[in-house]
Amino acid sequence: MALGKQKSKLKRSVMGASVEARVAREQADATLPVGVRIAGAWSWRILVILGVLAAFVWLIIQLHDIVVPFMVALLLAALLVPLVQFLVRHRWPKWAAVALAELGLIAVVAGLVILVVFQVRSGFPDLQKQSIEAYANFKQYLLDSPLHLTNADINGYIGQGFAALQKDSQALLSGALSVGSSAGHVLAGILLTLFATLFMLIDGKGIWGWFTRLFPKKARPAIQGAGKAGWVTLTNFVRVQIFVAFVDAVGIGLGAWILGLVFGGFPLVIPIAIAVFLGSFIPVIGAVFTGVLAVFVALIYINPLAALIVLAIVILVQQIEGHVLQPFIMGTAVKVHPLAVVFAVAAGGFLAGIPGALFAVPVVATLNVMVTYVASGQWRANREPDLKDALRDA
Repeated sequence: MALGKQKSKLKRSVMGASVEARVAREQADATLPVGVRIAGAWSWRILVILGVLAAFVWLIIQLHDIVVPFMVALLLAALLVPLVQFLVRHRWPKWAAVALAELGLIAVVAGLVILVVFQVRSGFPDLQKQSIEAYANFKQYLLDSPLHLTNADINGYIGQGFAALQKDSQALLSGALSVGSSAGHVLAGILLTLFATLFMLIDGKGIWGWFTRLFPKKARPAIQGAGKAGWVTLTNFVRVQIFVAFVDAVGIGLGAWILGLVFGGFPLVIPIAIAVFLGSFIPVIGAVFTGVLAVFVALIYINPLAALIVLAIVILVQQIEGHVLQPFIMGTAVKVHPLAVVFAVAAGGFLAGIPGALFAVPVVATLNVMVTYVASGQWRANREPDLKDALRDA
């Protein structure tokens, strides 16, 4: 009895202390302005969200050897799933449709690689010869220019350049070793990508269903509907991005080919067009950086006038993409403002390099639609998501 009374007394004292502490906190809060209390409430929540996002980004960067193949497989699946569904609707067996899509993808990629290799091998010796001649002509131009440079001055500047490279030799060596280590994982990454794409084509719905079952039952309708809305957006993005990349590649490649007819030849037109096509998957800046390759070839192989014309072609194609294709076609497909696209690409490139810039826009577009669907509350009715409403509200 005495022990029970002591426990009861201790419990009452603890409860009384907690009540007093709560009253003290409320009195202290009452002395603060309303704006400070609201700002404090928002601040700690924002800090928690940023901390979670930072931990998530850090985890992705650490697991990039796995995340990058998975993301590539997801984009490839978004491209190939409609083809598989089309073939199945036309009475193709599921296994035959999946096999055709997977083998067709491998054949197209292998064909592009072989084409680029043969074109570069056939045109590189001539380009190398022209580069040496262009360097000699440029050196002679500097000697004859009003700058009054001498061979000793030019050689001194070249020596300073080599000295700067030697100064950073340790960083360059570590970077080379890093590239070599990454190259050792290329085959594993390709195999992971192909296997992930294959399983997504075979049983993508089953994979998403398994992922949905990891969440509580009350949250599953929201996750399921958000996933469907996000998949529609991702599919639209891949289709539109391929079209935009095709327009960029044809515009710059055709301009280089016509310029070659005028000036008597333009080497490496096909590799340049393929490079522009691949580079265009990084919005805003991809086509520009790959178009610089065409400008360099025109400058070395033909003359400065041809290089200026190619530069004008690259700028024109980029303007068409930026003012016509991106705002109207891409904006309609993914519902992301061009300013958000620019900052997403910049942030992705800063955090994860080229893969980050490549995946930034599809990730932002997909998350935008998924969050909009969940926030809309449509899933509370326990019905199939209205994808048109979700995409319109995004």
